[in-house]
Amino acid sequence: MPGDADVIVVGGGLAGLVAATEIADAGKRVIVIDQEGEQSLGGQAFWSFGGLFLVDSPEQRRLGIKDSYDLALQDWMGSAGFDRDEDLWPSRWAEAYVAFAAGEKRGWLRAMGHRIFPVVGWAERGGYDAMGHGNSVPRFHVTWGTGPGVVAPFERRAREAQASGRLTFRFRHRVDALTVTNGTVDGVSGSILEPDNVERGKSSSRKVTGDFTLHAQAVIVASGGIGGNHDLVRQNWPKRLGEAPKSMISGVPEHVDGRMIGITEAAGARLINRDRMWHYVEGIKNWSPIWPRHGIRILPGPSSMWFDATGTRLPSPLFPGSDTLGQLQYIMGTGYDYSWFVLTQSIIKKEFALSGSEQNPDLTGKSWLMTARRATNKGAPAPVEAFKTKGVDFIVRDNLADLVTAMNALAGDTLLKLEYLKAQIEARDREIENPYVKDTQVMNIHNARKYVGDRLIRTAKPHRILDPAEGPLIAVKLNILTRKTLGGFETDLDSRVFGNDGQVMPGLYAAGEAAGFGGGGMHGYRSLEGTFLGGCLFSGRNAGRAAAKAAS
Repeated sequence: MPGDADVIVVGGGLAGLVAATEIADAGKRVIVIDQEGEQSLGGQAFWSFGGLFLVDSPEQRRLGIKDSYDLALQDWMGSAGFDRDEDLWPSRWAEAYVAFAAGEKRGWLRAMGHRIFPVVGWAERGGYDAMGHGNSVPRFHVTWGTGPGVVAPFERRAREAQASGRLTFRFRHRVDALTVTNGTVDGVSGSILEPDNVERGKSSSRKVTGDFTLHAQAVIVASGGIGGNHDLVRQNWPKRLGEAPKSMISGVPEHVDGRMIGITEAAGARLINRDRMWHYVEGIKNWSPIWPRHGIRILPGPSSMWFDATGTRLPSPLFPGSDTLGQLQYIMGTGYDYSWFVLTQSIIKKEFALSGSEQNPDLTGKSWLMTARRATNKGAPAPVEAFKTKGVDFIVRDNLADLVTAMNALAGDTLLKLEYLKAQIEARDREIENPYVKDTQVMNIHNARKYVGDRLIRTAKPHRILDPAEGPLIAVKLNILTRKTLGGFETDLDSRVFGNDGQVMPGLYAAGEAAGFGGGGMHGYRSLEGTFLGGCLFSGRNAGRAAAKAAS
């Protein structure tokens, strides 16, 4: 069948790059279309911390972690909570993805030059029963090189395919419609935007200079989610998480606007689980923003005390690093859209990391010397100290009374009462004297320190918050940070998209966040973390291989 290419991929992020390189490697011709410029190749993956969910890896085994497919699937299903008729394909994708993470995922990446930092992180620790939400063991494998280190192998493969003539990039091309002929999706049409060399992540021009139409035997939609479009986030906000926040900050650039999702749905594709989403509650305003409302997520260790806007400590097990959506539901139930960490210099020094490649120059730059300083420096990592000094959400004081006064001033109210906070902190501090306690958070701290990775670099030695020797005291105002879309286009395991009539739409595939990372929502209601990049890898690979095979 004649056409401009065998397959068109809409989106130059990680899922799109993976799909395109699989198509090119199969000897087919592929066009990758993206509304942003060439400097944005790799999409959101470039900005990420580079965490990958792996099961029973050599890194885990070296640290004495006993993991298995059965344990990982138990954790996944307990977190996903699949309970809808629409969850048929998402649950099948979940089973397939966990098998991928326990099988060929690491070796496939390693053969392309991908490497992993040797200490495995422990994200989303849960705190419920064995069949509930959370990772039973550490599974968060940080890429050596962070997000750019994940993108690099696929960008290299794409450039090689481009040089051979099998892959063509069409940057600054914005898709406005899918073309359908005799029921088969066979191309795209849209607008050509003026060239713009704006820095990666910054908002680019939307001035139209022309139009285009391209045809192929198949189209793969890998256009990302809706996290940069707060109106769309609020429109899809689930009532189970309370009212949508009045104030949010963005964990993704403005061009992550969900526009292509609406275009694909208008062509007849079935969008499911649109109310499932993943937003963080430990967001801080970036003191040096790149995109509008730019926020950064704190990756906390287990020791900071967490208070809602009224000064009430979050209940068990909603402690740092335990249950992101449980925390979001609780916080929104208070009637306010922010909360507070209260901690010490000893805690921030060891337990605070910031999500994002640009916030981790040691790991991103692959510097062992800089990385080693995380464990040996007297202060926190330099990016954390920069936020502590310059960030509007950070308060540092020598005593609790002054800290509470400054917290109220920052919030613009008098909700926090010194004696109420003091009583809760002192009660927690009394629990520190013994290794056996009833305070669940302190139990979690002791549990974390039994894992060598946490003890070495992620969990501070237990101490009293109000001990002057561990100070100064620090408060951090935490904002709701938009991030990921967990629902998406319903697909089979070949990433073929279903239409509203329940039948596969010939010629149409979806991958990455646009497909809910596979099937229309393979995470269900909750993520175990390290699964977003991995979902882009897995669904992009499936989509690329299936589309290449189907092309004549």
